Amino acid sequence: MNIPFAYLLMFGVMILGVLVQWNLKSKFKKYSKVRLDSGLTGREVAERMLRENGITDVQVISTNGQLTDHYNPVNKTINLSEPVYHSNSVMAAAVAAHETGHAIQHAVGYAPLKMRSALVPVVQFSSTILNIVLIAGILLLQVFPQLLLAGIILFAVTTLFSLITLPVEVNASQRALVWLQRSRVTSYEQQPMASSALRSAAYTYFAAAIGSIATLLYYLAIYNSRR
Repeated sequence: MNIPFAYLLMFGVMILGVLVQWNLKSKFKKYSKVRLDSGLTGREVAERMLRENGITDVQVISTNGQLTDHYNPVNKTINLSEPVYHSNSVMAAAVAAHETGHAIQHAVGYAPLKMRSALVPVVQFSSTILNIVLIAGILLLQVFPQLLLAGIILFAVTTLFSLITLPVEVNASQRALVWLQRSRVTSYEQQPMASSALRSAAYTYFAAAIGSIATLLYYLAIYNSRR
């Protein structure tokens, strides 16, 4: 791959990322206005899903911000943003069930989640020195190409992390949708809305993975340009 094509690829990925984020925020706004027929709040959805799956050691708590929802396997907490925690909308139910899906993955020892968790310390270490190594590697490319190569290897770890994240997120959404339908938390009319919301969220992880691959190819193009 030559550098001009790499630039074009990066630009395309940037546009894709903007569109995916716009789509997610649009769906969040739209389905946040649709009241759940069951009337459950995001907190109640998560707690009920945990209970019905026999999980008693996970706490559901509220966290600041929007789209900050996540499951923390270290302290076993489902962290729901305030708009999700307190809301009884279709969007809140979908997000809460998705994060609870991660808690279920943790409880059953879902392999991709275990792989992602094992990579977290490595990714955190890589992130602390990655930018410095890459910038220095580009500046010293002609005299010390091995430095950029080291940066590329570090970045490849973050790319691997993004790729492993995909099945983790998709599986959590699948668990969420199956449970929402089975438990009748979402009605027949609202189930497609929940599916659409979670699909939009999944697109962000696909875009992140594609972006990471494109960036990796970009740095490889720079490394190969020294020849």
